[in-house]
Amino acid sequence: MKNSSLKIITFLILGLVIFTNYTKTNFSKNDQESLLFMLEEEKLAHDVYTQLYEKWETRQFGNIKESEKMHMEKVKTLLEQNKIQYEILPIGKFKNKNLQKLYYELIAKGNISKIEALKVGATIEDLDIFDLKRLKKETENQQILSTYDFLECGSRNHLRAFNRGLNMNNSSYKTQYISKEEWNKIINNEHEQCGKTLNSSCNKNENATIRKGKNRNFKN
Repeated sequence: MKNSSLKIITFLILGLVIFTNYTKTNFSKNDQESLLFMLEEEKLAHDVYTQLYEKWETRQFGNIKESEKMHMEKVKTLLEQNKIQYEILPIGKFKNKNLQKLYYELIAKGNISKIEALKVGATIEDLDIFDLKRLKKETENQQILSTYDFLECGSRNHLRAFNRGLNMNNSSYKTQYISKEEWNKIINNEHEQCGKTLNSSCNKNENATIRKGKNRNFKN
């Protein structure tokens, strides 16, 4: 009886150890919160662009909303690989109250005109780059840094696309988050090939999607 009880206890302990190893993550609490925030910020971009594309049928939004979906997948993959729980709410809904407020503000502005919609797109990418740079300073995790580098590269390309759209329509965007120096550096450089070292089909799709919208004006 004692041997039987001992075997049961040993089995339960081993099961607990296996379960703990399976469910634990090596990411710090700050890293987890950073990833969850970026997942929602990428969702913000996707949801706003989806709504504005339906409103104006502007090519930039049609192309870039698909890239934002890929960006979300990048973050989701990292969360799943490290067993970090997340939830994606329906379109236009966010757990983060600041992002929820920003969503309503950007949609309201983007519904005014096609020009204002493009400025909204530039605003989102401006903010995205700013936040990614800030969050990269707060982590030493190489998986996160690599993912954020990829996202930032994509955002620079998106910013260039929105800026071209504005220029083609005799308008412009004034940076609100990144420095003027950083802004000039981005728009004065060519389209980047993102994620070469990550070697994923997602990266190839990202670059192809943005190239489709390069040098295009509004859809007639």
